[in-house]
Amino acid sequence: MTNNDILRRIRYTFDFNDAKMIAIFALADYQVTREQISDWLKKEEDEASQSLSDMHLAIFLNGLINEKRGKKDGPQHEPEKRLSNNIIFMKLKIALNLQAEDVLKIMDMAGFQLSKHELSAFFRKSGHKHYRECKDQILRNFLKGIQLKYREA
Repeated sequence: MTNNDILRRIRYTFDFNDAKMIAIFALADYQVTREQISDWLKKEEDEASQSLSDMHLAIFLNGLINEKRGKKDGPQHEPEKRLSNNIIFMKLKIALNLQAEDVLKIMDMAGFQLSKHELSAFFRKSGHKHYRECKDQILRNFLKGIQLKYREA
């Protein structure tokens, strides 16, 4: 999955307009223009499409956490320069204030079965012996599940 695809899915799920997207970036102390947002959201086939960097997606997800959970006291969390599906999954889980059981229900809504042990392996440190890399299929199903749960019909 591309970062642009993830951004598009989140925008669609929560029905964010351009102004809301700009505001979410601002919550992470980062200024973006409407043109940048527009270029990131365009399909890859479009000549004006711009690739969304890992750092920009991390900034957006940090802003989403601030939007949904409130801003923490102290300095803003530094955005990651490299993102993995595991980090994206974790940030979405934090932003939506989900417990393991909630995530499993969301995955079930998307028609994807996962055990609690399999799920916890995605949230371990990468050096841990039970760490498991989150593949695109898992993240895609989680995004589909949150769309089913949170998208207004």
